[in-house]
Amino acid sequence: MAADSDEMHERLIKSFQPRLRNLIAVQQVLDLLDFVTPDQKERIRQKNTNEGNRAAADALVTAVIQKPHQAGWFRAFVDALEGSGCGYAADYIQNKIPEPEVETENDNCVRLIQILSPSLVDMKVAEVRVHCLSQELITQDDSEIIAAATRNHGAKTGARELLGRIVRGRPGWFSKFLSILLETQHTKLYYELTGGSPDCDKQAQQNERQLPINSVYTPQAHKADDITLRDYQMKVVRPALEGKNIIICLPTGWGKTRAAVYVAKKHLDSRKAAGQTGKVAVLVNKIPLVEQHYSAEFLPFLKPMYKVERVSGASQLKISFVDTLRKNDVIICTAQILENYLDRSRTGEDEGVNLSDLSLIIVDECHHTQKEGVYNEIMVRYLKQKIKNAKLKKEQKPTVPLPQILGLTASPGVGGATKLDKAVEHILRICANLDASKIMTLPPDQLKRDSKKTVKPVEDRKEDPFGDVIKKIMNAIHYHAQLKPNGDLGSQIYEQWVVQMERKAVLEGDHKVRACAEHLRQYNEGLGLSNTIRMWDALNFLNKYHEEEMKNKTTPDEEQVIQITDTERFLFNLFKEYKEELHKLANNPDYENKSLSILRTKILQEFSTRQDARGIVFTKTRRVAIALTQWIQENPKFADLDVKAAYVIGGGDQSVVKPMTAAEQKDVLTKFRSGEVNLLIATSVAEEGLDIPKCNVVIRYGHVGNEISMIQTEGRGRAEDSTYTVVDVKDSGVAEKECVNEYRKDMMNKAIDKIGALKQDAYDKKIQEFQIQAIMEYRLRMKMKQKEDIKNEDPSEVKFSCRGCSQEVCTGEDIEVIEDIHRVNVTPQFRELFIRKESTKRKDSLLDYETNGYIVCGKCGQRWGSMMYFRGIQCPSLHVKNFVVAISGKNMPKCSKWTDVPARFSAFDYVAHADQLVESSDEEDA
Repeated sequence: MAADSDEMHERLIKSFQPRLRNLIAVQQVLDLLDFVTPDQKERIRQKNTNEGNRAAADALVTAVIQKPHQAGWFRAFVDALEGSGCGYAADYIQNKIPEPEVETENDNCVRLIQILSPSLVDMKVAEVRVHCLSQELITQDDSEIIAAATRNHGAKTGARELLGRIVRGRPGWFSKFLSILLETQHTKLYYELTGGSPDCDKQAQQNERQLPINSVYTPQAHKADDITLRDYQMKVVRPALEGKNIIICLPTGWGKTRAAVYVAKKHLDSRKAAGQTGKVAVLVNKIPLVEQHYSAEFLPFLKPMYKVERVSGASQLKISFVDTLRKNDVIICTAQILENYLDRSRTGEDEGVNLSDLSLIIVDECHHTQKEGVYNEIMVRYLKQKIKNAKLKKEQKPTVPLPQILGLTASPGVGGATKLDKAVEHILRICANLDASKIMTLPPDQLKRDSKKTVKPVEDRKEDPFGDVIKKIMNAIHYHAQLKPNGDLGSQIYEQWVVQMERKAVLEGDHKVRACAEHLRQYNEGLGLSNTIRMWDALNFLNKYHEEEMKNKTTPDEEQVIQITDTERFLFNLFKEYKEELHKLANNPDYENKSLSILRTKILQEFSTRQDARGIVFTKTRRVAIALTQWIQENPKFADLDVKAAYVIGGGDQSVVKPMTAAEQKDVLTKFRSGEVNLLIATSVAEEGLDIPKCNVVIRYGHVGNEISMIQTEGRGRAEDSTYTVVDVKDSGVAEKECVNEYRKDMMNKAIDKIGALKQDAYDKKIQEFQIQAIMEYRLRMKMKQKEDIKNEDPSEVKFSCRGCSQEVCTGEDIEVIEDIHRVNVTPQFRELFIRKESTKRKDSLLDYETNGYIVCGKCGQRWGSMMYFRGIQCPSLHVKNFVVAISGKNMPKCSKWTDVPARFSAFDYVAHADQLVESSDEEDA
């Protein structure tokens, strides 16, 4: 039995070794371990000195699990971890694993400390150290080591030592550390970690220091009775104060959220006065908006009278949402969280939430309440119950209470309508989905701002030799592959044609056309980039692509030969032939695009004529946003006018460009608020919702969305005398699109006026019709979805072959699924087919797995997926878009994500694979 127990403990320690190396303080643990020999301890200490704590932790783990074991070795190791302040590590090896959500949030807190450590090391380390010791964030030994590092090497070294030790604690250390920063007067550092604003009054700081350690400090705290609405705000909220469901439609920056806070407070007040319980849910569609609404609006104005909490997918509290809702008066959460718990209640699988548990739902950015959006999923539940209630009422039976609904939007849009009647229908559908009795706004003449709007058209370059060379290369590829292009080179029509050619070639196994089409897509994007940003940036993009492709054709040890076809050799040589010419042209400023020149002039003009210029440049892609930022930072003319640029881009991973984390976004926006950055270069992520105040310069560069996007972008210019400029880019058509958006905006205002003029009976009849239609459409979607979810294909009939060379790779029987997300193949046969490559990108480390490098076809170099480690087991993870998928011998025409594959794969059997790993390692040791 003892041997079995030892084997189980060894397996646990090995499984969690990737985490343990970050959680063990090697020096202190060694001092408390008796069963590790003096020689081993000396070698481990030497490794700690030479290679650092992580490498030493690996050596320590190896020594601990080395056989033969002394009696009680495992308990001694646990005690040593606990005694040295490494309790979190002790929890793991005892299989006391925190909930995934708790673990994720803790990982995010650790990562935030690492990202912001350059600022945090400026803390008064001696003072913070004392508080950390009293709060048990560090041990006495830790404190002495930090003090010695401070004495011998300076305060910054001591601060780094302190930060490295507190992050090893059990979850909950972060909120304690925030409290300590406030207590020790490190307000600026506190704000960097929380993303708040440093412009708060001192009295509010004093009050907040009395908060418990798990509270979040809120800038600009107000008493609950301090909410003062302007006349126009009071006008639009009046029906809501009477308990009616309404939509408030006001431009960005006109105080919709403040009006919603006022309604929430009055609602809770009236419920309390009537002896009833009030529960308010504020729904948002983006995670950053949860913290923003919580810290900037609802908490400051509603405490201490009411309890306010926030929950999102990035929060620990989402696992106890039901309890959190029960304990608080106002919950600010992502809509998906509420939908998940409403669904739990429906299925009865777990404790869930009912709509009747809420008395008011506030829906932010409510124009998204349509079609298959999560807002609409929630509201369809509401509408179904409303119809049931009407039936129960007729039968004189008790009805189920439903919450009041308050929708907020800057623009409902027109839904692509070209005629006024269709625009009216679109807005009425949104009103119906939200069960709104009316849409409250102001007359268009009262909503007009004084911002000056101009559209800057662009003329074609008289000469574009850089673009001509790229087109020459593309035409050579057309000739080689015998392709007849559709559309002008560089246009969207051409891009669509190339994508179709590539898909067709993949299905037919025509690798000559497939390879040519892939390269043509890159050259087409390069043409677009040269019309938008510098030629040098476009050349760098093409150069990087070819370097990556060549890298995939080589092996690290050069022992394995990767196939290079004649077509691939032609494509590589073609770029090599013209690379020098492109390089020379890219260095000639005479050939730069005119749009960039217009943008430069506009920014310089605004920043030279304004005392305190602060602006946003909106652009289409992440790559362009980053390149424009670099261009501004490298240009001395901008520096002379103190233009300080930074980019803010999205956090999703749909793009090949590395996304921005929520912490990175928050850091940039904090700097923008404080003035450390005065020009944001942003993608559409900054259009909607995010609190970006006091802009007086807004520029749309080469990109215009729909009328909703235009209205929200215009709303970013909140300061007086702000300007709004649209800069055209060749082949973008933004000038024409902006005119169309102006027309649609005018149509939207007329549609709202027309709806407002309807008699209530006529309005109610329309709403009822659209609500019944919405429920029927929802039922039809659910039936269709159920059919799609039935995946009856036998995994053995699903075959995967390499997209690059058609080599047969595996069948569905070889695929296993980790956590319903990652499809992995750990068979020995598969390992013989790929080559592992080191990635230049940052490693992703989440929960129990981390990605480290990628895998490519050993025959042709086609990328297949990534290499991940799941609880210590190496698992090649496949990306289905890199394969041709055939079912029963027939190739699937489109398979870009795993949900497109109509088969269910078996779950990853961790225990079985871990046992195999232990057995193989035992054989090697023997």
